[in-house]
Amino acid sequence: MFDGMLGLADVGLIVLTTVVCTALVTALALVVLRWNRRGPVASQMAVVVGAAVASIVASVVAVMVEMFISAHDLVVLTAVIVVATVLSLAAAWLTTSRAVRRSVGTLTRSARRIADGDVVAPAAAGWKEFDDLHAQLVDTSERLAQARAEIDRLDAARRQFFAWISHDLRTPLAGIRAMTEALDDDVAPDRDAYVRAIRGKVDTVTAMVDDLFELSTLQSGTLRLQRELVVLLDLVSDAVVDVQAAAAGRGVRIAQSGIEGHLLWADPRELTRAIGNLLANAVRHAPAGTEILVSAHTRDDDHLVVSVLDHGSGVDVADLGHLFDVGWRANDARTVDAPEGGAVDGQVGGHGAGLGLAIVRGIVEAHGGSVTAAHVPDGFELAVTLPRGEAPARARA
Repeated sequence: MFDGMLGLADVGLIVLTTVVCTALVTALALVVLRWNRRGPVASQMAVVVGAAVASIVASVVAVMVEMFISAHDLVVLTAVIVVATVLSLAAAWLTTSRAVRRSVGTLTRSARRIADGDVVAPAAAGWKEFDDLHAQLVDTSERLAQARAEIDRLDAARRQFFAWISHDLRTPLAGIRAMTEALDDDVAPDRDAYVRAIRGKVDTVTAMVDDLFELSTLQSGTLRLQRELVVLLDLVSDAVVDVQAAAAGRGVRIAQSGIEGHLLWADPRELTRAIGNLLANAVRHAPAGTEILVSAHTRDDDHLVVSVLDHGSGVDVADLGHLFDVGWRANDARTVDAPEGGAVDGQVGGHGAGLGLAIVRGIVEAHGGSVTAAHVPDGFELAVTLPRGEAPARARA
């Protein structure tokens, strides 16, 4: 039948036979894979490889039967195919399963180390896909380690902050308690002075609570800015008025330069508070009898820079990055009622919660701006950079 050239019908029969055999073997392989879907990767690969070989074997045997070859030739061909298939599958199993187990084992050990908090070192897992996956695990372990370090740092800062806040609140409250007991026992030498002192300490505690509330709204994102077109000179003038008495008490003068003629979209109340906090911080730490300079200039990118310069020593260069952190101080001495301080520490006014500059950063960032601190030839400068125009929607609070 097939001694001469194959006819179109014969070729079609061979193709049809091959398609049918391949479809049957593939369907069987899919059933096995579904049944073994939770099995090892090596077993899944063995099923796929076995199905590929089995489809070829079945197709060849079926076509040979259709060609009516002799029984002897069919037995010989079948024996060759079976032996070759078994040996090929065994070799594939030994080579691939070992590589798969080694690669999966490397990935498993790396995943366990990540779960234990370790940083995974780069290593060759085996195949390219496994190497790529292991590289992702290495990157993930490094990011998790950085995140854990940051969480530990923030948690330590939070515990220290609460300890400082507790101390700062306890000190004026203890004073209030002592003075009220003296008034009750009628042993106060000057009742009016005691009443004024109590009122001052109550104002201190109230200011600290207000700062805490303001900071919570900034950090939680619940602050809603009421933006309008404001005149920078008006904001600075209002802020100067708020700190003028404290400045006069220390013989500190406040001068202005380049403030006139600047307009920007901002919340006047919040921005006045931010500028006031910068001024109060400068007044508190500027050397007595010196001058504080408030200046402003525009940048080419339509941003306005407002800076407060005092002639104090500021903080160490290594501490500049912490200056606007919540509760941070350059020294550990925390006295709420101390009239003066030796270094810039984030305090504002007479209360020592260490929140003033953190509030400045929160307000400025809510406006889409940024804050900086730097040592300059004339002293120490704190600056805020704000967009002059209406801020993008993502930067609005």
